[in-house]
Amino acid sequence: MNYRHAFHAGNFADCMKHAVLVWLLRAMARKPAPFAVLDTHAGAGAYDLSSDEALRTGEAACGILRLLDDPPAALADYVAVVKQVGLYPGSPVLFRALLRPGDRLICCELHPEEYGKLRRRTARDRQIFVHQRDGYGALTALLPPAEKRGLVLIDPPYEAEDEYERLVSGLRAGHARFPTGVFAAWYPIKHRAPVRAFHTALRNAGLRDIVAAEFLLREPLDAGRLNGCGLVVVNPPWQFEAEVPAILGALLDRLGGGEPGAGVTVERIVDE
Repeated sequence: MNYRHAFHAGNFADCMKHAVLVWLLRAMARKPAPFAVLDTHAGAGAYDLSSDEALRTGEAACGILRLLDDPPAALADYVAVVKQVGLYPGSPVLFRALLRPGDRLICCELHPEEYGKLRRRTARDRQIFVHQRDGYGALTALLPPAEKRGLVLIDPPYEAEDEYERLVSGLRAGHARFPTGVFAAWYPIKHRAPVRAFHTALRNAGLRDIVAAEFLLREPLDAGRLNGCGLVVVNPPWQFEAEVPAILGALLDRLGGGEPGAGVTVERIVDE
């Protein structure tokens, strides 16, 4: 409940997560049937990069602000969406920009102040439904969506010691309710041991068709730093493994500082 994303908006992890999410929403829209998006830890919806919080850390300077001028082709769609909605969109605003008429966005946020901001921002939008509730509980209470097609984003703050265990349990519960849904879960990479354990738990969870996309700024040796991040995707859309590496590679070319261990991977964790 203490995490405030305003301090980190537009950083390299946001760029990685959101660039891949834009690709996922475009993939969902290839079929004409409507879909729903469930954002379990939605935050405030958008963030002001000129705010005291953002300026205090300056993380956007090494993230989105490096991408706005002449973005590489693989990032052009993502950057265009960001420019369209303004600096800097949280996932709800990013998702909303990509919805078609008939699609629906469901947002959950537990933090009272963040929920209030999101509620005010979306109050008049009939395609967005906002709940002040625990996002993990929403994975059973709000799934499956009436549309029978959808993307679920799970992006917790990783403040709890058992966050990875809750994440695996949440993925299992959500998938049991909505086995055809696309599930995307973001995770930090500070050092390798927790990530290895997380991937092992996913392999043992009984789920199928899981791919992990990872972005590293440096070798993950210092547990006190955010050295990279990843996104695991259950039921990834067609061409995910073929097209997402170019997005991550373009991000690394623009955001990476050439430190040892920097790199990107798109790896299948569990077969179909």
